[in-house]
Amino acid sequence: MTFLIFISVWVLSFINDSDQGNWELRRNENGIAIYSRKLTDVSFKQIKVECELPGTTSQLLKILRDVPHHPDWVYATAKASLIKKKNENNYIYLTETDMPWPVADRDLVAETIIYPITKAGHLYVEVKSLPEYVPVNKDFIRIPFSEATWDIFPLPGNKLKITYTFSINPGGAIPTWLVNATVVTGPYNTFMKLRKILNESQEN
Repeated sequence: MTFLIFISVWVLSFINDSDQGNWELRRNENGIAIYSRKLTDVSFKQIKVECELPGTTSQLLKILRDVPHHPDWVYATAKASLIKKKNENNYIYLTETDMPWPVADRDLVAETIIYPITKAGHLYVEVKSLPEYVPVNKDFIRIPFSEATWDIFPLPGNKLKITYTFSINPGGAIPTWLVNATVVTGPYNTFMKLRKILNESQEN
């Protein structure tokens, strides 16, 4: 499921892993490891988050499916709304991102696909942008490309091992220094808030 952690990488086209640089560890704190790597011939970076969070697969899916409440935990997200629900595991949504001045705010239209859980308990979620699905709002710059994946494995003791990767072309003009400065901040804050929500769901 693609969630706009922040504008953290510029992707002009799909690039195979073999063409990309090695992952570089940028932060490892409170069990949340954040990596980045430079894409070939591109100034911006792709991010990866690896962590263990409390909770079950069903608890995490409930949070991911609750689109209107994404601003509660997704960094820089001002508003999120469901556009079309094909079924519980396939839906399209709109996210509005609050960018720091003087950068223009962005919006993203994306489709989420939640794949069937394997016998081993592995859950794979994929989100890809649909920039032309709804008309462009003149108050925002439409993000032309975004792609994210969630690899989720259950662990003993009601824990989850999560690997999250995120790539995006934010569109328009954004200073490279601003983008790269937020590669660590956005993902870290997002997954810290996600951990808190999962903890609270287990207590209730």
